[in-house]
Amino acid sequence: MVERTPSNVAAVEDSYTFQVDLRGIVDLLSHHLYSSPRVYLRELLQNAVDAVTARAQRDRLAPTAIRIALDETGLRITDPGVGLTEADVHRFLATIGRSSKRDDIEGARREFLGQFGIGLLACFTVAEKIRVVTRSAEDPGAAPVEWLAAADGTYSVRLLEPADHPEPGTVVHLTPRAGAESWFRPRRVIELAREYGSLLPYAVTVESDGLIVPVTDGPPVWHRDYPSAIERREALLEFGERTLGFDPLDVIDLDADLAGVSGVAYVLAQPGNPAESSAHRVYLKGMLLGDAVRGLLPDWAFFVRCVIDTDSLRPTASREGLYEDERLAIIREVLGDRIRDWLTQIAAEQPQRLAAFLAVHALGVKAMATHSPELFRIMLPHLTFETTEGRIPLTEFARKHPVIRVTGTVEEFRQVAATASAQGIGIVNGGYAYDRELVALLPRLLPDVAVIDLDTDAITSALDPVDPAEELALTPVLALARAVLDPLSCDVIVRAFHPVSVPALYLDGRGARNERTRAETALGANELWSEILGALDAAAPRAQLVLNHHSPVVRRLARIGDPDFLKTAVESLYGQALLMTHRPLRAADTALLNRAFGEFLSWATQRAAGTGEETE
Repeated sequence: MVERTPSNVAAVEDSYTFQVDLRGIVDLLSHHLYSSPRVYLRELLQNAVDAVTARAQRDRLAPTAIRIALDETGLRITDPGVGLTEADVHRFLATIGRSSKRDDIEGARREFLGQFGIGLLACFTVAEKIRVVTRSAEDPGAAPVEWLAAADGTYSVRLLEPADHPEPGTVVHLTPRAGAESWFRPRRVIELAREYGSLLPYAVTVESDGLIVPVTDGPPVWHRDYPSAIERREALLEFGERTLGFDPLDVIDLDADLAGVSGVAYVLAQPGNPAESSAHRVYLKGMLLGDAVRGLLPDWAFFVRCVIDTDSLRPTASREGLYEDERLAIIREVLGDRIRDWLTQIAAEQPQRLAAFLAVHALGVKAMATHSPELFRIMLPHLTFETTEGRIPLTEFARKHPVIRVTGTVEEFRQVAATASAQGIGIVNGGYAYDRELVALLPRLLPDVAVIDLDTDAITSALDPVDPAEELALTPVLALARAVLDPLSCDVIVRAFHPVSVPALYLDGRGARNERTRAETALGANELWSEILGALDAAAPRAQLVLNHHSPVVRRLARIGDPDFLKTAVESLYGQALLMTHRPLRAADTALLNRAFGEFLSWATQRAAGTGEETE
């Protein structure tokens, strides 16, 4: 007797095959993979096109027309393609995930649309039964085969007589499932067939009630011949309006044969949103992949929408989007170059066309130029900026001002623009999107130009000092003004500058604004934070109210003998200078303005009343 021990007992393993619940798979497809049951027609067309393509590779004289027929029993699609043998039927139609394109003809993969072997399953989202009758063109002696499948996961296969299906090719018949009959109505089928298959290289027709409706309409509009460039442009614009649903401002050719992409880009007639990636209409070898495909262009090209056909990009599993890979990255760069080339061309040859584009999309071009020095160089003479010389290109502004100062905000520019212009100081408003970044890039293209941040000290130093005797005469005014504005963290000085119409100028640099924010925060903080913020209070910069000695209003201040009225006059000049900066007022500033206005109104009323009494 031999004792059995673990060392001499052979391990016994049982192998099992996964069981697939077809209804569960169909539910997964319809609710999670595909966006809508409408894709069933795309999958039928795709299988037919692949079959015809496969046969055409072996027999260039083989027929290629694909026919869709509708009647009371459902939908029938017929193709004269390569067909299947009985072994092929068991191998490809009854095995989920198997793709004849992937396994048998990998070398010709670029000629085929399908990649995932699940096309027929999509039909179960609208069909209760699928009947396939097929005959192989590869094996003329093989009998036709019928494959009949139901939504419950069962199927049958039987051989037919040659007379039942005399020619190579395949017929797929769908019987509608309850509740899905609307997907088989002639009008809807025609719409879907045209939407998905209008650019297919083979003739596709839909037949219903004796009426035959063509689906395909020849080569894409961008590949057709036209008598003139004007007629071609008009045809492209009309196609864009009909396909994308808006009237394009312009059209850009995107042909890139080496990259396997052809098509057109349509320029939006309204400003696009830089924060939102563009959605494009993409065809894969003539079959519509999707009309809201993202990631095709660089982010800066948000002002265009594309319609393209490609044979080189890889679709996602649902075939409704593009797989993010190195190939897509390369094509994205290529298409971006095409858009840059178009801008370069119209800038050099068609200035009116460029002006119409920039009137709508100057912001988009500026965004693009921050990432492309070459584009910035091309567009620099055409992009305008708000400056102390008006709204002009930087190249023109730089000719007058070799030292360019740039502000950080719109308010900062408005605060000093009029005075700086009168003093001959060149300032660019850097408060608008991308303007500050682009001005900073200017020395790379114009080495003799210097760009520096605006410092309010530069403005102050450019203003003319006042004669000491005249400044001495204003000493009482300056002393009172400093006492009035000290609680508002504002100093008062007097200078002579133009324009004369500006009696006072309010200047506060970034340091002064930060200090004011610190002080305001400390007032509302608890004891601990007040102590911390108080420790930060040092000899921080303060705002300045610069009184203009050239202004008659300022010179008359010395004649005011009433201190209360002089205080009101100083507060009024401060308030007017603040309003000229176009910035939001603090609560304290608003209260000061209201108080000064009320005092002036009271004084005017009393004076009017006194004049009236004297008249009486």
